[in-house]
Parts: sequence; structure tokens; C-alpha cells
Amino acid sequence: MTVLRAPERLACFHCGLPVPAGTDYTTIIDGNAQPMCCPGCQAVAQTIVDGGLDNFYRHRDNTAPSLDTRTADAVHADELAMYDSSAVQAGFVRKLGTDKAEATLVIEGITCAACIWLLEHHLSNQAGVEQFSVNLSNHRAHLIWNPDTCKLSTLFAEVSRIGYKAHPFHPNKEEQLLEQEQKRAIRRLGIAGVGMMQVMMMAIALYAGALQDMEARFVEFIRWSSLIITTPVVFYAARPFFVAAVRDIRSRHLSMDVPVSIAIGGAYLASIWATVMTTGEVYYDSVTMFTFFLLIGRYVEMQARHRTGRAGNALLDLLPTSATVLENGQERMLPAAELKPGDIVLVRPGHTLPADGVIIDGTSSVDESALTGEYLPLSKQPGDTVVGGTINVEHPLQVRISEVGVNTRLSAIVGLLDRAHAEKPMTARLADRVARYFVLAVLLTSATVATGWYLVSPADAFWVTLSVLVVTCPCALSLATPTALTAATGTLRQQGLLITRGHVLEGLASATHVIFDKTGTLTEGNLSIQRMQPARELNNLNPYAIAAALEQASEHPIAKAFHAYFTHPADNIRVQVNAGVEGEIDGIRYRIGKPAYAAELYTDQPPLQPDDHLQWLLLADSDGALAWFALDDQVRQDARITVNTLKRLGLQVGMLTGDDSSAAARVAAELGIDTVRQGVSPDEKLSYINSLQAEGASVIMVGDGINDIPVLAGARTSIAMGSATDLAKTSADAVLISSELERLALALLVARKTRTVIRENLAWALLYNLVALPLAALGFIAPYMAAVGMSASSLIVVGNAMRLSRPPRIRRTLKE
Repeated sequence: MTVLRAPERLACFHCGLPVPAGTDYTTIIDGNAQPMCCPGCQAVAQTIVDGGLDNFYRHRDNTAPSLDTRTADAVHADELAMYDSSAVQAGFVRKLGTDKAEATLVIEGITCAACIWLLEHHLSNQAGVEQFSVNLSNHRAHLIWNPDTCKLSTLFAEVSRIGYKAHPFHPNKEEQLLEQEQKRAIRRLGIAGVGMMQVMMMAIALYAGALQDMEARFVEFIRWSSLIITTPVVFYAARPFFVAAVRDIRSRHLSMDVPVSIAIGGAYLASIWATVMTTGEVYYDSVTMFTFFLLIGRYVEMQARHRTGRAGNALLDLLPTSATVLENGQERMLPAAELKPGDIVLVRPGHTLPADGVIIDGTSSVDESALTGEYLPLSKQPGDTVVGGTINVEHPLQVRISEVGVNTRLSAIVGLLDRAHAEKPMTARLADRVARYFVLAVLLTSATVATGWYLVSPADAFWVTLSVLVVTCPCALSLATPTALTAATGTLRQQGLLITRGHVLEGLASATHVIFDKTGTLTEGNLSIQRMQPARELNNLNPYAIAAALEQASEHPIAKAFHAYFTHPADNIRVQVNAGVEGEIDGIRYRIGKPAYAAELYTDQPPLQPDDHLQWLLLADSDGALAWFALDDQVRQDARITVNTLKRLGLQVGMLTGDDSSAAARVAAELGIDTVRQGVSPDEKLSYINSLQAEGASVIMVGDGINDIPVLAGARTSIAMGSATDLAKTSADAVLISSELERLALALLVARKTRTVIRENLAWALLYNLVALPLAALGFIAPYMAAVGMSASSLIVVGNAMRLSRPPRIRRTLKE
């Protein structure tokens, strides 16, 4: 059969998203090579064709004749039915026993916490669904259901029915969705910003003209010009608010989008009426300004959410894209996604393991720092298990694959990350409930005022109701918290602490525990020579230069500690895995490494180590032991004073580390840390943090490695070191840019001061609303007076928040 290549297209034939430049993914459908945007779409499309389901594309294609006799709903049902295929589900569904399945989805259309409540409430009530939770940070949904009771296509249809859209989670697919969402948000923000600036200039002229008796024709011109500029802001930039409000009303669930839409739409319609009838006030400036600032808030929230989503995707990117498979003694390159349990792969030195497995041939060291955070590679031999995403350091390994895809340990860490983000703190759950009651109260108050005034004075009913809406629009109440947080965040950023989540200052202010990782957090994160102790008379020999010559070609962390002392090379170097290095210098053979290995050179028992608290290496020649080298990770200079300051501030300090050596206890004793848990895995760290928080503790977790990602996500407040991995930084709530631990104490003091300022602001805003609302409802406050009062109240709140621009002095606060 002759295969015809279809002309170039800009959209993926399967999902319709743009095809990234430079990609060449295609699938043969009906004899044509159709373009695909990513390997995920390519695999799903190929599965559909192989399963004989390619009629799906004929029904879906808008050019297909069959659409003339089929409704759009029927075509959509066919598309959803595709997800009931076991072959399609293999890419994102995991079986849990015989009657349960688990899937990760991405939900489009979420705008606020109320959307999360609606989705979770609606889907959890469907037959066969045991658990459905949505993560507000990255809009991913975790679904557990019984496939025998309910089809997956039915659940997708239910999501669509209440106004959202679900997709199977795939990193590449999610990246494209995030990119599209960001572009739309920037366009709307730009239109709202430009419109606001133009309308505000005209509003200033209009206000100034009212004081100087501007001619009516100029007033009318400014009003009509403002209407023209405001219209695209309302119908395009503010469109998400109206769409969400209609959806919420249809689903009989109130969110902040409902009063926001009423305020924007009401003020816009009232302004049109005033413009056309040349009577009353216009509020075009308020409409554009309100829309612009709301969009800014949502854009900032979206950026944080995208950063969180990309963190999990980048974690999965640690796995290589290809693997070398051994078949009948022959090597064959294969995409890592196509590996199956039982395959035998060859992993060369410096290469990353493509999946979890068991070594069947070869001995080497494996760098597991991506999972454990510890810098020393572990010795591996036949029979030992290895984990996908770790790096083979020294010699080739043959590995039999045991787990692939969602069953690997790396995927389990991603699952822990998603689960930790999905678990809502008490404050978030309380905010969800308060938001619903607040919206209901605003609507009931406005309706009551409108009804009352319509009965008393119909001509004034609309304007009084609008005044009530302006007064109850909680500008000062809304600014009370974010202005204080913004001022405090800017202060801390100048002091070297970058905050990336809005709840950080609240978490710092209420913290009861500070838990540190050891390696790279309390310590510098790399081995260094602490001291050298001669074992005999050196006779002008330089043990540093000898050791550096032997270690010159190695990239092992131990060898790097000697690289600074390299002066001349050694010959005939041989590396013994998990033992040491041997080589010749000026015809003399030397060994450095474990004492037993070095002592074999002179056929004698190794001498006793100086002490057991450090890691000791023995340098020897054929005459006997030459020198001892003590290696250890250096404790940060400011670690001790930081721990002492945190204790004086009333916090409990602990340490969690994957290091199970005596170094953990030594570091804790040196710094005065009483609570120590060592040799713990990422999931054990998360379990410990969760147990503390379940008992009422508010935990700050400070870490730096990929192994800390789940616990950073699970802690109430998490801080990553400036030297941490990019994945740890994007998963943390804050980043200590300078890596100076002393900044933590400063952050706690700023957070406590911020909490005081927020309470003062809230008290003032509440007092203003309690006084202004009755006056507006009684008709004593005109809409423009309400706007002026709201602005004045907001300025008072902002001025109070500016007090946070000056950082407190730690020593003075401790004395007080």
C-alpha cells in the first residue's frame, strides 16, 4: 500500500492542540501520516488504530460526511467512549486490586476554590466513585472508582455536564494546556490594563469638569468614548467571570464570580443607561479598574499553580527517553516508555537507569542522591535493586526491569507530591465555607435593599442598590491581608528569603516546629578533608599530593575532596568498587581507601582508626600505613546560632535525614538538636510531618534535595535552600536565596508582625463596612460617595501595611 503524507498542519490530528516547532510525531490513519503534538497523542492514536477504533476520527472530523446526520453530542459521546478502552487507559490508569482503578486527570475551567467544591461534591456522588479530589494548585484530579459499576467515559461526561473539561494527565499535554491558558490570561490582562488607563484619564477629566461646569457636549463625548473603550474590557477581559457565574448559577452553587459579575455587569449597564439618557453617574472607570485588579490576582495565582504543575512534570523528566535493551546478546535502542517488566537493559557508566529493576550482571556504584539526598553513591552488585532516575557511576550494569510507568518509585514520589498538595489545610477549608456564606449574604442584602426601595421609591431603587453593592464590595477587607503580605514579602525578599506561596507568612507566624534536612541544609552538602593524621614518619612525602594523584580521574564525591591538592599524575590507576584506588607514583605503588583494602598492599592488619565519628580513609604503600584522612560534610557556620535563636523564639527544632551513619547524631549533638530521625525515606519523612500536624503542630520544613519534595509539599510551610535543586525550589513555599539560615529567624519575626498588622487592617475594614452599609441601605450614601469612602478606607489599610517595610531587629526583639 502506498502511504501518502498529508500536507503540513499546525494542529495535532488527535487533540487539536498546536504542534510544537521541531517535532515530528506522526501516526498512519486511513493511509495518511497525520501530525501529532507529543508522544502521548501518538501512542493513544496508534492504540486507537490498532484496536480498530479509527472510525472515531471519521465521526469526529468536521469534514466527514457522517456529521451531517449526527449531533455534536453524539460525536462527543463517541470521543469519550474511547477512554473506556483498556488499551487507551493503560497510559494513565492503574489497577488497585480486582475492582478498583486509579487515574490522574487534568481539569480545565477551574477559577476558584468554589469550583473545586462543586467538582468534588458532584463526582463523589456518582455511582462507583470511591474518591475524587482536585488539587487547586495544579488542577489535577485524583480519581478512584469501580470500573465495573461506572465507566470512565460516564465520569468524563459528568465533568463536562457541569461546565468543565477533563483530560488524562500527561506531562507534555499539560504543558501545552498551561501555555494556552497563560496566553489567554495575558491577552485579557493586557486589554483590561490598556482600557483601564484610557478610561481613568477620561474619568479624571470628567471629575475635574464637574467642578468647573464643563459644557454638556464635552461631557457627552467623554462618556461615549469611555463606553467604547470599556465594552471590550467587559465582553472579553471580564468574560471568565460571567461564564463562571452562569455555570455556578446553573449548578446552584454560589462563588465569588456571582457578585463580581453582578457588580461589573450592573455598573456597566447602569453607565450605559446614564450615557444614553444623559442622567445619573457613570462607572466606566470602576468597571475597568475592578476587572484589571481581579485579573491580576488570578494571573498571580495561575503562575504559582503552573510552577507547581511543572515541578511534578520535571520530576518525571529525570527518567531518560531511551534505553539500551539486550535481546539474544544484541543491543537495541528502545524508547523508555515502551519498556516492559522482564526486559534486560544495559546501563553504561554515567547513564541514568530508565526504570526500577534488579541487577543481574555487573558491580558498580549508583548515585541515588536524586531520591535520598545523600551525596555518597552506594555500591551495587547482582541481586540488588536499583531505582529509575538514579545514575550508574563506575561500571556497566545489566538490569532486569521489574516496574515501569506509574508503578516506579519515582512515580510514587510524584504521587506523594500530588497527594500532599491536594490535602487542604484547615484555613483553606474554612475559607471555602466562609466564601460561600459571604456571597450569599451580599446577594440577600442587595436583594432586600432593592425590594424595599422599589416599594418606597422606585426611581431610587437601582442607585441605592448599586451603592450597597459598591459598599459591600470588600475592597478594604480584601486589601487588609494582601497589602500586608505584599509589604512583608518585599521586605523578606530584600533580606534573602523569596516567598512563592501566599500562605507562607501565616504559616511562619503560627509555627510550632522547625524541621531541618541534614545534608545540604544544616551542612554544606559536600565532603571536605577535615584533617590529616600521619601514621608514620613521612620523610618529606606529601600525603595530600599522593592522595590527589590517585584520585585524579575519579568523579566520586570522595575523590572530589582531594582535587584541590593535585600537582602531578599517577600511573596504572585501578579503581576497586566500594573499596578504594591503587596507582603508581615514581615507581612506588600506593593505595587509598578503606583501611582493610589499603592494608592489603603491605599484607598486615590495618591500624586502628583515630576515632569513629568521622569517615577515615587510609593511605598506604608497600612499607605500611602512611597517613589517615578524615572526611566529613562541613556544618554551616550559622547553623548553631540559628537553632539557638529558633529555640529562644519558642519553636521546637528537629532533624530528618536519609543519612543513617553516625554523622547524623554528631551534627545534631553539635547544634543542640534533640529530636533526630535518621535513615528515613521520602515517604517516611512525609508520614512523620503528617503525624506532627495531625497532633496540632504547625511545621516549617527546610530542605534542599529531590528526596525532600514530598515533605516540602506536605508541610504547612516549606523552605528550600538557595543551593537546592530546581525541583525542590519549585515545590517549596519559599526559597532561602542566600542560603543563610539566620534569615529564618528574621522571617519568623516579620511574619508575627505581619499577623498583627493584618488583624488591625481587618478590624478597621470590618468597622468601615458595619458603619457604611446601613447608611448606604438607607439612602444616605450616593454611589460616588461610597466609591470615595471605599478608596479612603483602602488607603488607610495600605498605609498601615507599609509599616512592614522595615525589618525588625532580632536581638532587640529577643530582649523584649
